[in-house]
Amino acid sequence: MTAYQTLDQLEANGKTVLVRVDLNVPMNDGKVSDFTRIDRVAPTIKELTEKGATVVLLSHFGRPKGQIVPDMSLEPVAHAMSERLGIKIGFFNTCVGNEAMDAIRATGSAGVILMENVRFFAGEEQNNADFAASLAALGDLYVNDAFSCSHRAHASTEAIARLLPAYAGRNMEAELTALSAALEVPARPVMAIVGGAKISTKLDLLFNLIEKVDNLVIGGGMANTFLNAKGVDVGASLCEHDLADTANEILAKAEAVGCDIILPEDGVLAKEFKEHAKNRTASVLEVGSEEMILDAGPQTVSHICSRLTDCKTLIWNGPLGAFEIEPFGTGTFAIAEVAKRQTQNNKLVSVAGGGDTVAALSKANVTDSFTYISTAGGAFLEWMEGKDLPGVKALMAQ
Repeated sequence: MTAYQTLDQLEANGKTVLVRVDLNVPMNDGKVSDFTRIDRVAPTIKELTEKGATVVLLSHFGRPKGQIVPDMSLEPVAHAMSERLGIKIGFFNTCVGNEAMDAIRATGSAGVILMENVRFFAGEEQNNADFAASLAALGDLYVNDAFSCSHRAHASTEAIARLLPAYAGRNMEAELTALSAALEVPARPVMAIVGGAKISTKLDLLFNLIEKVDNLVIGGGMANTFLNAKGVDVGASLCEHDLADTANEILAKAEAVGCDIILPEDGVLAKEFKEHAKNRTASVLEVGSEEMILDAGPQTVSHICSRLTDCKTLIWNGPLGAFEIEPFGTGTFAIAEVAKRQTQNNKLVSVAGGGDTVAALSKANVTDSFTYISTAGGAFLEWMEGKDLPGVKALMAQ
């Protein structure tokens, strides 16, 4: 990976440091319901304040589309952060202009202030140079600690990084280090697990991965499209029949480059998609016309786990079944447990990301044991697809 500057190179004392964070956190009745993203940026905030910087936090919340939407104000998040981190975090009701500068000056050395939602300004999502300059005028240095937002070329993630000395925060650094270890210079053999509903949303990902990994496990609804392409009748299962040719193209390319694709051999079948639906386990060759494959079967799970114990790197994006309803998470959870054990025994580097993936691994109680769990959604996926992320590329240009 091309070098980028981190907090190790940043001289913070007496400086005003603009820090792009992702505080687009889940809210329930006006209160933060999940503190994961707040916890992830805490190390950067703490380090900068300890070094004597005035820390100015920039973030978006929701999709106000350039309008002031009171329900999308970051003010409640500032209060929640103060309580969660045990430090005083001020709040100001805009993010540009002379009054914003005055509020930052009043914050003082080693203080922290959160500015209002950058997406209240149309220039943010337009990556507008004038709006970026208005943001840059607030500080001396810029830190991007929002990998999850860096797949978008927005003013606070891309343009501003070209106007001020720019650095990666600790959360950004951890993401880049983990993903580099998993995809750019991995210990081999490498296994990727890709699940979810449709291959149409992950075509770029699949084509990229087959050139980088040794074993590619395809599960969830995606697997049905591949089984159908191979002539298997998947009954009433979710399946993109119109992508049979594309699935066969992926299979052929994988064989040509030496990537072993692992598809389900058996599955847990049911006629209804509901909690505790009557189900049976059978070969994928025995799916009835009214049945759906809702989870990987024990033979498939055993095969994957056997391969996994021989691997040194795991990249995971997407569950293998309908884990959110009982009992169709069994396959995902069993594989997650093996990955957890191998990681704990220092035999595996395990990196996972994506909303459903994190939810599934959390339900399996293994997230604390994986090498790295990415909180990014689209950015994690685009990185795995081999695409340049504008926010990251801007840091590399320093």
